[in-house]
Amino acid sequence: MIKVIWGSGWDSLLARDHRGVLQKRMEEAVDGDYQYLSVSPGDVQRELWVENNPELKALMNTLTDEEVRLIKRGGQDHKKINAAYHKALQAKGRPTVILIKSVKGYGLVKGQGRNTAHQKKQLSSEERLELAQACNIPLGTTAIEAAEFYRPTDDSPEMQYLKAHRENLGGYLPTRDVYCEALPPPPLSTFAEFFKGSERSVSTTMAVVRMLSVLMKDPGIGRYMVPIVPDEARTFGLDGLFREAGIYSPEGQRYTPVDGGSLLPYREAEDGQILQEGICETGAMASFLAAGTAYAVHGVPTIPFYMFYSIFGFQRVGDMIGACGDMMCRGFLLGGTAGRTTLNGEGLQHQDGHSQVVANTVPNLKSYDPAFAYELAIIVREGIRRMYQEQEHIFYYLTIYNENYPMPAVESPEQVEAGVLSGLYCYRRSELEQAEAKVHLFGSGSVLQQALQAQAYLAECNIAADVWSATSYNELYRDAMACERWNRLHPTAEPRVPYVQRCLDGEDGVFVAVSDYMKALPNSIAPWMPGRYIVLGTDGYGLSEARPELRAYFEIDPAHIAVAAMYALAQDGQIKFERVEEALARLGIDANKIDPAQQ
Repeated sequence: MIKVIWGSGWDSLLARDHRGVLQKRMEEAVDGDYQYLSVSPGDVQRELWVENNPELKALMNTLTDEEVRLIKRGGQDHKKINAAYHKALQAKGRPTVILIKSVKGYGLVKGQGRNTAHQKKQLSSEERLELAQACNIPLGTTAIEAAEFYRPTDDSPEMQYLKAHRENLGGYLPTRDVYCEALPPPPLSTFAEFFKGSERSVSTTMAVVRMLSVLMKDPGIGRYMVPIVPDEARTFGLDGLFREAGIYSPEGQRYTPVDGGSLLPYREAEDGQILQEGICETGAMASFLAAGTAYAVHGVPTIPFYMFYSIFGFQRVGDMIGACGDMMCRGFLLGGTAGRTTLNGEGLQHQDGHSQVVANTVPNLKSYDPAFAYELAIIVREGIRRMYQEQEHIFYYLTIYNENYPMPAVESPEQVEAGVLSGLYCYRRSELEQAEAKVHLFGSGSVLQQALQAQAYLAECNIAADVWSATSYNELYRDAMACERWNRLHPTAEPRVPYVQRCLDGEDGVFVAVSDYMKALPNSIAPWMPGRYIVLGTDGYGLSEARPELRAYFEIDPAHIAVAAMYALAQDGQIKFERVEEALARLGIDANKIDPAQQ
């Protein structure tokens, strides 16, 4: 570590400080002293340093008050900075950190070192003249008062230096030259088992882990796969990858793991492919960022899959996720154990009802909330195609769950692919032929199962309910907003129609969206809905309860979905409100219970 604290003006004094009294005094100075020194004249600074010490007084008397005032901090002394950087370059085999101390607002004369320095937005003519004089800027008074820039002549040493270095760097504008081979996605056949479905109940988390295992064996992309987990790999089922892929450790495994005799032991290896960072979300995100930008830094198209508790993603390392977007990172963020009511029994500490909402704040992040294994397969394959074959500057966030249910099959993935990727498609039509009324139920993630149960109840009431899988409200919203913008800027051209409107064109009835996230998520598409639209979500704090109780509490269970659908029909005059009252009583819903969003 190299510290650059004081400027060159102190060098002669420190050279004569044979007993180290000046250095001792410098080390005793606290931050408040440093700030006070930066706003004080030379005589006041001298007194602060001396503190009635005869040796210090003798040393300081070799400088005038003006010389004392003009001594710079290391951060404002280009010679010191250059020397520190030069020394850092000499270090071999280890990283070097340079800590530089500077003055806030340096150069503002009356503003430097003061608490108001960050609020200084405008300089008066007098302040500009003082600043120019202090910095020896060779401009006339009129030019200084007008805040003109000083430009040396083209033949000056400064301009020659700048031009030469700009040319060496490849030009005057920064460029990002990437030399990385395009990586085509695996064929659809690679994902065949996920399109076939599974009668055995599994979670989308288990489906993702199985998908990782398949992709890591793929001859085209297998060696570029980088699974990442901060902690609790077994919680997400990643222990199934330990034996075949191994956990990366530069020194290999130097101990016998406690589960060494089990079927899936903890295995570290020098050639391990999994990165496990311990209980450190920031460390794991740093690994994701490094792997996700390796295509640009090293020309290696590594594909990171970072799996974490979804509530510990945006809530804890949101700034780092934003940095991933800014650095054009690629890869898949997997928010595991997602959903406010799906991760049951762990209370508000773990129950995530907002990550999908926050995900929409990162412009180049594509966020999805898939319900089925085949939806995951379609999204992951398309993500690999767009990021690694088409070289798009995007990355993905997928929420995955720990609730088990049978995974349905899809005969022709191509038929649902556009809907899955765009954010909405009809999953199951009602089988009622002579229904009294029609409703459409939107669901996503694990909560889609609640919509399917509500469909069955509504059928008993002679109400036809089509169930739609809303894989991404954020994609629907962004597409609709992009269409509106284009139409606004091209008023005489043929208007563009948002996907959500095209998808629902010709669909009669009322619409109910149910989500394991805040109501703001499905409500984001409300302006483009073709009929009455009611949104159910999980606004409020989490609770430690079983799933059925949690979903009843947050009013997203089949009973509340059915009642919401019937209420929307009553509002449209298709059924009587008395039937809604009857359904409330029959389903055991307490109409006077506390609003979870207010508790």
